[in-house]
Amino acid sequence: MREAELFTLLELRLLVGYLGEKEQHGWWSSSFFSAIAASFLEPVFTRTARLAQYNGVLEAGRRVHDASVGVGHAFHLFRLPQEVEQDLHRRAAESLTAEHPVIAAIQYKETAVARLGSLAGDGTVHAEGPISIGSISDLMKPSTAKRLAAHYSEAFASNKRVYPYFTN
Repeated sequence: MREAELFTLLELRLLVGYLGEKEQHGWWSSSFFSAIAASFLEPVFTRTARLAQYNGVLEAGRRVHDASVGVGHAFHLFRLPQEVEQDLHRRAAESLTAEHPVIAAIQYKETAVARLGSLAGDGTVHAEGPISIGSISDLMKPSTAKRLAAHYSEAFASNKRVYPYFTN
């Protein structure tokens, strides 16, 4: 998998994961990216606190998406094919530091919403709930990340919940 696509998927996961937390839009009840959570995680995970936050929000997003989309023959932003998951975990472990550009974007709700909107570009969608956006083979197409970002950006802006997924 190309590094540019991995970076974009990782960025989307972090943005949507942060925006889905209870302090922002309340799609899930976790608060892994809050200041309080960081103060608990940093003493335990001194060098990997950001990775622990990422893994926590990944699991929270995965559970909510799985409940809406199902598990088995569908993939979504928080559950991708195993080889992609391994690449994303490696990328996250290598690069999630305070200097990572997306870490700055997820410090404030407005910044995260703006960054998600910029990833969406001029694409607009009006959907709610589970929505099929194609085959998992489409994951590496340049337009796929924009479509994912557009779905989530519109959902957060309109206070709806959307769960874009890929079929096998």
